[in-house]
Amino acid sequence: MAPRSMVIAGLSTIVEWYDFTLYLYFSTVLARVFFGTGPQSLTEILGGFAIAYLMRPVGALVFGHFGDRFGRRLTMLGSMALMTGAMLATALLPTYAQIGPLAGVLLILLRCLMSFSVGGEYTGVVAYLMEGARDRRRGLVTSCASAASEIGALLAAGVAALTVWAMPEESLVTWGWRLPFLFGAALAGLVLITRATLEETPEFLRQRDEGSVPQNPIRQTLTRHRGAIARGFAISALGSITYYVGITYVPAFLDATGTMPETRALSISVLAALTVIIVTPFIGALSDRYGRRPVLLALALGGIFLPTAMFAVMADGGMASWTGAIILAALGGAVSAVGAVTTAEQFPGEGRLSGLALGATTATAIFGGLTPLIAHLLVTNSNWPGAPGAMIALVALCVTFVFWRMPETAPHKIRM
Repeated sequence: MAPRSMVIAGLSTIVEWYDFTLYLYFSTVLARVFFGTGPQSLTEILGGFAIAYLMRPVGALVFGHFGDRFGRRLTMLGSMALMTGAMLATALLPTYAQIGPLAGVLLILLRCLMSFSVGGEYTGVVAYLMEGARDRRRGLVTSCASAASEIGALLAAGVAALTVWAMPEESLVTWGWRLPFLFGAALAGLVLITRATLEETPEFLRQRDEGSVPQNPIRQTLTRHRGAIARGFAISALGSITYYVGITYVPAFLDATGTMPETRALSISVLAALTVIIVTPFIGALSDRYGRRPVLLALALGGIFLPTAMFAVMADGGMASWTGAIILAALGGAVSAVGAVTTAEQFPGEGRLSGLALGATTATAIFGGLTPLIAHLLVTNSNWPGAPGAMIALVALCVTFVFWRMPETAPHKIRM
């Protein structure tokens, strides 16, 4: 596959994750804009994220079906077109001050549309990069999608922090909050135009030439690859909770515990994103050298022992907060790096996108969409700052047994 197509596919995830994670990084502002200034507004905004996130596996199944039937390129164009429209519509929404509670309802509906499109985006990009990479570089190349997505998250955190810092509260709530979303809509539109030049993957071209394209990829995957679906679910469960609780929930955690003000909490998110960008390709290359299974086992052990202590440390404030956030970001980024290629390798090319939707994306909806809200409720109701870390540790403990029994999927390791 031409390097240009690989670069376009990988870098376009910058826009995907800017648009998607802006909601979480901007959550304290959006809570005031769309749900008022009451004490429950942040809980409502996180609850909206959880509700909307349930649309992610639905989008993955719909786009995955079309991607398995008609090609990876088609599903990537469709998901980005939908994302562009949802982002622009969000920027134009009326606020709570203008129409009352209906503003929050409209925001959540558009977040549902965004989650639907992101579900298709994830499966399409992961499959596209893995199928276009050389066998010995699959881990590194596919991990670049995770690194690029974190650049998007870094951009979202930076834009959110800059907007909050630069604008008076009155201007921020009345019109300033729209600027980051307008910027995201413009970026998404640019990527949509660029993606029109993408090539189809060699894997799908092979299926088309051989006549092996599945007529019903979802049914075929459910019938023949149930074990692979379960393994993909376990990998994504750990990846999702380490990312959404261990990284994106951190600003809201620091705000909820009174550890530091909003602007400084968002600054920590910028540093966390930089950490992920550095760690991700290193872990991807490491999985190419030593295999997926040993790297995942090591990360699961880290997930058992580190997060609870790191959240407790962050609640102490000062430099301890920065240290804890960096360690959690490194863990979350590492799991995402090796998890992307490993979940895709669980399935053959025929039905790969549907397999990712049934396993990985379903787990992400549960352990990504719901867990920031659950973590927030545990922290506020129990006054135990280590509660989010305990959630991560419990999931890590459960999936360790799956990783122990999981067959190796790195191509050169299988041939040895």
